[in-house]
Amino acid sequence: MRATLPFFSWYLVTISTPALAATAGTFADGGNTLVSAMMMFLGNDEKVYILDKAESNAAQINGHAAWGAVWDIQTHQATAMDVRTNVFCSSGMHLPNGSYVTFGGNGAVGPGGNLGSQLNPGGYSASWDSTIQDFDGTKAIRVLNPCTNSDTFSATECQWFDDPTVLSMQKSRWYSAAEPTGEGNIVIIGGFVNGGYVNRNYPNVDPELEGGAAEPTYEYYPPTNTTPQVFNFLVQTSGLNAYAHTFLMPSGKLLVQANTSTVLWDHANNVETALPDMPGGVVRVYPASGATAMLPLTPANNYTPTVLFCGGSDMPDYAWGNYTYPFINTWLYPASKDCQRMTAEPADGSTPAYEQDDDMLEGRTMGQFVALPTGKLLVVNGGNNGTAGYSQATLVTPLFGSMPYGESLASGPAGTPALYDPTAAQGSRWSNANMGTSTIPRLYHSSAILLPDASVLIAGSNPNVDVNTSTIFPTTYAAEIFYPPYFSATTRPVPSGVPSTLSYGGNPFDISIPATSYSGSADDAADSATVVIHRNGFTTHAMNMGQRLLQLNNTYTVKSDGSITLHVAQLPPNANLFQPGPAFLFVTIQGIPSNGTYLIVGNGAIGQQTLSAASVLPSSVRLATASGSASGSSTSGSTDSNSTSSSNLGLIIGCAAGGVAALAAVGIVIGICLARRRRAAARNTTSPAYPMTSAMGAGAGGVALGARGMRTSDSSAFIPLQHENNSHAWNASTASLNAPYHDDTAMSRSSTTGMSAEYDPYSSTPLQHHQPSALGREARY
Repeated sequence: MRATLPFFSWYLVTISTPALAATAGTFADGGNTLVSAMMMFLGNDEKVYILDKAESNAAQINGHAAWGAVWDIQTHQATAMDVRTNVFCSSGMHLPNGSYVTFGGNGAVGPGGNLGSQLNPGGYSASWDSTIQDFDGTKAIRVLNPCTNSDTFSATECQWFDDPTVLSMQKSRWYSAAEPTGEGNIVIIGGFVNGGYVNRNYPNVDPELEGGAAEPTYEYYPPTNTTPQVFNFLVQTSGLNAYAHTFLMPSGKLLVQANTSTVLWDHANNVETALPDMPGGVVRVYPASGATAMLPLTPANNYTPTVLFCGGSDMPDYAWGNYTYPFINTWLYPASKDCQRMTAEPADGSTPAYEQDDDMLEGRTMGQFVALPTGKLLVVNGGNNGTAGYSQATLVTPLFGSMPYGESLASGPAGTPALYDPTAAQGSRWSNANMGTSTIPRLYHSSAILLPDASVLIAGSNPNVDVNTSTIFPTTYAAEIFYPPYFSATTRPVPSGVPSTLSYGGNPFDISIPATSYSGSADDAADSATVVIHRNGFTTHAMNMGQRLLQLNNTYTVKSDGSITLHVAQLPPNANLFQPGPAFLFVTIQGIPSNGTYLIVGNGAIGQQTLSAASVLPSSVRLATASGSASGSSTSGSTDSNSTSSSNLGLIIGCAAGGVAALAAVGIVIGICLARRRRAAARNTTSPAYPMTSAMGAGAGGVALGARGMRTSDSSAFIPLQHENNSHAWNASTASLNAPYHDDTAMSRSSTTGMSAEYDPYSSTPLQHHQPSALGREARY
């Protein structure tokens, strides 16, 4: 049995809890997440999975500080989970069978964000720390199979698989982007090898490699034997391309935005088509960290993707500084309120262009969009001034004691959410009427996702190099639940007949809505009904990688008893519109959404999805004499923050993942396959398998570790004062950041799989490395 804090034992999920009161427009206590929620994803209809950077959290697991947890949706209790590598600043994505995978991260660190106790060959990063007990995560690929309360959480198949000696990337990636294709494999893009506040020297004389700290290539999961190619866009955007914004388009190409540049990219052939620059010189990627989301895909817009970019910063280029820190006091610089739309593949064939949208109600850095089932976007979190990242100095404030907000580079927490309506007339798309304001600052390393009952889980905030609960913007473990305006209704639609899988084209299906789900005219209710599939994606650093909302076409039949049958089309026959994998289906009537039902889109396997002809729906049948039986006051969707309702958490209906096929064979994993656990028999589904192993530490050897400069716990922990040896700190003058790098080193012979055959950082007795001499350091390059 794995160790956990007794109070947060998973046995608590068996305790029955009453439905929690929900007040529209307000925040409620979400419990303690045990680890600060830098990253989150919704695993299924019961569990949210949380990841933190490796640091000195009080929560313990297997004898060391925890940096992983699972949060129960009904009880709001968290349980620590074991993660072996430092997941900090990784990217993540879903897989077609409902599993999740994360890519890369940071080298091993110890207390205070210092290099771990066991140095990698070359001495500029660490493979292991004896106190925090984290391993180097820069090449790690971690896989998780979400489990439910009916499963045994202590079983291996419910835990993180995290062993880079078995499964790893070819390149070290920190702040990489990840985007799934229509076949369900994942493009892993760029990132830092080493870095700091921004990934550049100033002036930028080496935009491609940045002295060995930049990774301008891309690769795939499942891994392939193809050598990663350079993505020239990452060279063009050097210094401001961390967590590049990526969105798969209907053609299979990717819309990619970073720095102030934009491109439509055919990743299969590595061909770029330049698109217009971001107007106004506003930067949206980290550390500007604007709010970005794809607008809902609907029949009304012919499923044409449009991406919305809001907030961030228009600081001049000089102000972004270099690895070490910004060159201005960022917390004095107002964040942008500008919003722009981009349709990269217009249906009419016109030339793509940015379209000025309504300004946000206030400037935000680190604001985050959460798509709601109603088709509106909720923006939460962030600050009115400054940027993401943390530091102990800036160029003009060289002493940590003079930093007014501790290590935070942002100020003015933006605690009031706002709603954006993409279909409203321009000039009236934003509103924060009747919205409460959180008292918890949610700045750097905050996160937010939609829960199955259509409330929003908000957690995290930790602009600190290590745990600090006494600074002005502390390490935060308290979660909150925000209830959007539709929680003013006490009656919500209760659909039945939702399938457990959806296809791309094919036969339509029926969903039944009882008369008790609405009030007033049945015809009016049926006319207002929408059916959407929603995917949260993987949330970190004010982004929801992979978040999408797609409205399914539907007609209806109104029956004499007031019930409504919705005739619902399958997804359009193009898997690029909504990639295969997990999602939740919501039915909204008169502006009030149902609870979401968990399902799998596609065939559950990586590979070509079956595409059938678009669904043909029957004509709608109206009946003027039919009506709903719910009270009119109970179905009101007003934004009156004084009205309350039950969140109906106990009524969430979930369907287990379908799909029988196993994932495709992974090139660097030979003969490793751990069968995915079966759901409870009552769910009547079969869960697919995915490549994992229970033999932790087994494999063909250690990770090939390139000697690529210094590393500490974060891309923004860049002050050399924390290191006894200043050569281990990020500084633009450090020699190791001004020379080209190589993946191979004198102490690490790479095999054809991209992993070392001679160095095993997961051994029970790690190798000891001496500090390199100047000659040895020079000889590496």
